[in-house]
Amino acid sequence: MYPFVTPPRQVKIGAAAAFAGTTPRAIRHYHQIGLLPEPERGGDGRRRYGYDDMIRLLWIRRMAEVGISLDDMRAAFDESGNIEETLGRLEESLAAQEADIKRQRAAVGRLRAVGSPQGLLSELVTDRLSHLPPGALRASDMEALLVTERIFGPLGSALQAGVYIVLATHPGLRAEEDRLDEAEAALDDGVDPDDPRVEEIAVQRYTHHMALVQAITAAGLDTADDELFETYDADLAEEEDTRMGASEAITKMPYDFSPARMRCMERVAQLVGQDACADR
Repeated sequence: MYPFVTPPRQVKIGAAAAFAGTTPRAIRHYHQIGLLPEPERGGDGRRRYGYDDMIRLLWIRRMAEVGISLDDMRAAFDESGNIEETLGRLEESLAAQEADIKRQRAAVGRLRAVGSPQGLLSELVTDRLSHLPPGALRASDMEALLVTERIFGPLGSALQAGVYIVLATHPGLRAEEDRLDEAEAALDDGVDPDDPRVEEIAVQRYTHHMALVQAITAAGLDTADDELFETYDADLAEEEDTRMGASEAITKMPYDFSPARMRCMERVAQLVGQDACADR
């Protein structure tokens, strides 16, 4: 026969926490928010927990494991809350967590497959760049795509990826891109916005832009762009809706361009816009 051990009528907070599978700190928090009534104290001034307290702690533990919030637990104990409403919110929360985990696992898979930070870009972008050989995409290219994705979302970044595909596969265009980048950077060295070099570089950048557009068309990437628009996943579009607006994002992105360089960028945009209007 097993020896019979008489259980204690009351236990201290440490023993109560150990039995319920929680911590003394958590129990004290339950007292502070009114989820667990304060128990009586012994002659030493310490809390003593009885059977009813332990039952309450065990229910709290079980509800926490399910994911019910402390506020909803309090309402459940007071019978002042709608349990169906609580469970409905919980199901929505769990579904969102499942979606997050699914996205995270997909990102980990892309990182494994790509073997570089490029895998942290959206699936649309990563898939579009997947045929490029390792190392073809520069760190500055990935940075630009990262910023584009933040401002314009995965679709905008995927469309922009066409430019970097062309640059990676056309050495002449890449060399001209590098030359223009250096020329534009030189505008930050105290150049006046009205300096003739600003207009010259803007025209050169516009000409280079048109050459990139032609190369994109020749490579059939413009057709791929149309397919991206047609097959763009509605779920991704909904995800984009949660991002800050493009105009708001642009105002929060810091830059260190000089007035001359900003003027050059504005002129390029004007020239591209005029060309677009002429084609209509």
